[in-house]
Amino acid sequence: MPSKLKLAVSQSRTLDTLQQTLDALAATTRKAASQSIDLILFPEAYLGGYPRTCDFGASVGARAPHGRGQFLEYFHAAVDLGDTPLGAGDDWVNRRLPVAKGREYRGDGTREFLERLARETGVFIVTGLVERSGGSLYCGAVYVCPRLGCIGKRRKVMPTGSERLVWAQGQPSSLRAVTTEIRGVKLCLAAAICWENYMPLLRYSLYSQNVNLYLAPTADARDTWEPLMRTVAAESRAFVLSANQCVRKSHLPAWISAGKKVDHEPSVSSAALTSTSTSPSRRRKSVVMEEGNELVLPDPSSSTPGPVSSSSSSSSSSSSEDEFVCRGGSCIIGPLGEVLAPSLWEVEDGFSSIEADFEDCERGRLDMDVAGSYSRNDAFHLKVDGLDLDPPPF
Repeated sequence: MPSKLKLAVSQSRTLDTLQQTLDALAATTRKAASQSIDLILFPEAYLGGYPRTCDFGASVGARAPHGRGQFLEYFHAAVDLGDTPLGAGDDWVNRRLPVAKGREYRGDGTREFLERLARETGVFIVTGLVERSGGSLYCGAVYVCPRLGCIGKRRKVMPTGSERLVWAQGQPSSLRAVTTEIRGVKLCLAAAICWENYMPLLRYSLYSQNVNLYLAPTADARDTWEPLMRTVAAESRAFVLSANQCVRKSHLPAWISAGKKVDHEPSVSSAALTSTSTSPSRRRKSVVMEEGNELVLPDPSSSTPGPVSSSSSSSSSSSSEDEFVCRGGSCIIGPLGEVLAPSLWEVEDGFSSIEADFEDCERGRLDMDVAGSYSRNDAFHLKVDGLDLDPPPF
């Protein structure tokens, strides 16, 4: 019986428009098809974008007007898959939701684009995205089968840190694993998005479903990420794919940098910009990323600047724009925690692939099955509201 498939991760970055990003996703998928790749994973928030460094004009107890403009831009950049705010589950998958009169389908056509691309290339596509539904945004991932189209979609249940300002909480029921068969190989796959992988109970909810392919689209570019993925693989005895974006400061959307310029513009009344703030002088003035960490710099207006030549200032600005705000780190890990494709650091448009023998997952269960023989399920129990933890049927 066949047991081997070719798997890939794409270290792709979001482009200026959704259509440009979809076109880039299509080009990468066709490249994967030319290399006989069976399944490919794209990063967290690849469609719609990860708004790195943007504070949306918010501080505790205050909202600056330009932040609402930034949110509007971000809302328009998100994709509409035609789902409901509560998540319609199987009704969305099976297209049982009502369609507006005169319309061929729900949403903005992104779902149909991905389904058509998967069908034409024969590649199973999993991509991170920012989904708008009603008046809210959700960070999600969608599973697109070449034969059946979208067979599942999930939303991040716990956005991290400042993500909570712009992303709503997703439904735990969407953690349900999906099954498919590719060239005779049976797959049970599920995704944990970024820092969901630091949630032991969430990881266990996926392990309980007997996944053999664990997907981890992320925005975490720290060198601690690969060790986490190795732990997940060793725990789950599954193949682990993780994809991240590699992004320079100059790649950030214009509405992010424009918002920062408004925040710093000396000719504009500071009172006008901070009228909703109880302590304008304490607002952070500059944010930079260094080795994946956010550094908050002092307010430059509080010190007297020294003389700077125009040439050195221009050179410094150019260098700053060339800095990485996300270094990537996409990787592939085997079921015993071994690194099969090492992290791609500071590689733009990166691509890694491996041939996976899925019988290695069963071989790994000889000495550890964390949700089965090794689990002591007579003593320890996990319940997730709205989620069936039994392995889905093949």
